[in-house]
Amino acid sequence: MHRTSVHSFNQILVVLTDSASFMRSLSRPFPTINFVFQSTCSFSSSCSSSFLQTLPDSESKSISKPLYQFLPQTRNPNNLVNLICLNLKQENAHLALLQNDIKGLLPHLGAHEISRVLLRCQSDFSSALTFFNWVKSDLGLKPTTQNYCIIVHILAWSRQLPQAMKFLSELIEVARDVSPNDDIFESLILYSEDCNWNPLVFDMLIKAYVKANMIQEGFRTFSRTVEVGFVPSVIACNRLLNGLVKLSWVDRCWDVYEEMGRIGIHPNAHTFNILTHSLCKDLDVDKVNGFLEKMEEEGFIPDVVTYNTLINSYCRKERLEDAFYLYKIMYRRGVLPDLFSYTALMNGLCKEGKVREAHQLFHRMVHRGITPDTMSYNTLICGYCKEGKMQESRSLLYEMIGNGVCTDCFTCQIIMEGYVKEGRLLSALNLIVELQRFGIQISHDIYGHLMVRLCQENRPFAARSLLERISPYGYVPDIVVYNELIESLCKCNHVADALDLKSEMVTKNIKPNLNTYLTLISCLSKISRSMDGESLVEEMVRFGVPPDPAICRALVTGYCKERDALKAESLLGFFAKEFQIFDTESYNALVKVLSENADVASLMQIQDRMQKMGYAPNSLTCKFVIDGLWKATMLVKLKPNMECV
Repeated sequence: MHRTSVHSFNQILVVLTDSASFMRSLSRPFPTINFVFQSTCSFSSSCSSSFLQTLPDSESKSISKPLYQFLPQTRNPNNLVNLICLNLKQENAHLALLQNDIKGLLPHLGAHEISRVLLRCQSDFSSALTFFNWVKSDLGLKPTTQNYCIIVHILAWSRQLPQAMKFLSELIEVARDVSPNDDIFESLILYSEDCNWNPLVFDMLIKAYVKANMIQEGFRTFSRTVEVGFVPSVIACNRLLNGLVKLSWVDRCWDVYEEMGRIGIHPNAHTFNILTHSLCKDLDVDKVNGFLEKMEEEGFIPDVVTYNTLINSYCRKERLEDAFYLYKIMYRRGVLPDLFSYTALMNGLCKEGKVREAHQLFHRMVHRGITPDTMSYNTLICGYCKEGKMQESRSLLYEMIGNGVCTDCFTCQIIMEGYVKEGRLLSALNLIVELQRFGIQISHDIYGHLMVRLCQENRPFAARSLLERISPYGYVPDIVVYNELIESLCKCNHVADALDLKSEMVTKNIKPNLNTYLTLISCLSKISRSMDGESLVEEMVRFGVPPDPAICRALVTGYCKERDALKAESLLGFFAKEFQIFDTESYNALVKVLSENADVASLMQIQDRMQKMGYAPNSLTCKFVIDGLWKATMLVKLKPNMECV
């Protein structure tokens, strides 16, 4: 009986093996001929290497292990795709519940299985989308290029274009960061053989590349789309033209425009406006005029955007006569200038110093029913400030506030800079108080700029007063402003206030830097408080700020000034040993003090000790030593005479 059982079992294995071979033969694709996409033949041999991340492909495993058929359905890897598809077809699909039931099968969910599920769901985009998001979000798997291309084709075929665009953009980002050699265009063509698809995907790919600022790839996709026989939409072409103009690739703009004409894409007004902008960047006025004539011949009448582009270009190139000529032509052709037209002309006038004329144009604009905005007010305010006419600038600022036009950082900054340029810091401070009363937010940069200028004019207490006034508004100075305040206080010999500011910095978790400590230590050394300066060195080392030769020089010079040669020598040794700082100027300061005292014995001993530490004397050191020896000799000669007296 035992032999019979074994024999029967072996027969079953043979049958199952033959079935597996048969299944493998069925799974091989029949040879097909694609007369549209012949260029993809060479690509198909390498498509397996184009995945963004290789997921386990369990196709060969599932077929090569026929014993899986004896397992329960929820444990049979061959049944994984069926189980997922059955769940998705239910009215209330619960993939999260299924996930628990087939937990042991999930390691077998590879790239091939994901594609098979998507293809089975291609008639129901909602199920395909649910499954794809489940794979990405809940299972944490990274879909391959094939998976992305199939879901994009399904969504585009179902006219779910925003969602398809989202996944295309996602695929571009992943390909750029993970696998830059992947060819998304070729992949979309290759995998279109397996499912329903819409040529719009290539249109969308152009837009997605432009959106990702990959303009060169967008241009390449446009060219390849045309090569394989598809016609992009005028919207996709306009997006591409916009991207090319931003990069100043004027020649490629015209390549796209010529190709549009060749394949029958009819440009619209937006196309012509983009190309007009392109010509303005190219600074070729003859080309602009010729293009406008051609535009009118084709039935397109220049609109306000076209005229604004030209007027702005002429104003930037200081060709005001041409700009105002176009402004007059607009009225003759029934195209009313808008806010942008007037602002561009006012800006051109202000650049030439014709602020009064710009202001007159501003009034004309208002009389014609156009409400000025922040930009138009800023244009005039900037023009007046440059000419030093602060009263007019201030009046315009109040007019803005009165008319309910929001001021921005530039408005306040340009007026403050105008006052600073005129040396009227007090007026600037008074204006800040008034603006705060109106509830206008002042940029922190403006506060910092004013405090720095006050410090540079040796008015640290005015700056400190401003700081105290604006602190309740949430302003915290940065390290640059604090350093300017501390330096200004030290220059005015208010070192106690400077030290208080340093403590305030530490309280506000602003770490003092090397400049902070150098300013304070230098000041303390100058007023014969070198010991306090030495304490600051200990503090800065504790805070992880290593001293530099300037710190060493300030302290040693201070102790030499106080005639404490021993302390100066001790500090030189400390800086040399702990920080490998060998400052010759500090060394010479010590030698000079000993030379002036004519203490030859101490001088020679210190010379030896300093050289052993690594200090090297220079010509100035030798001069001080010689001076010291000469003074000592002169004292010896004078001593007998002094005794006789």
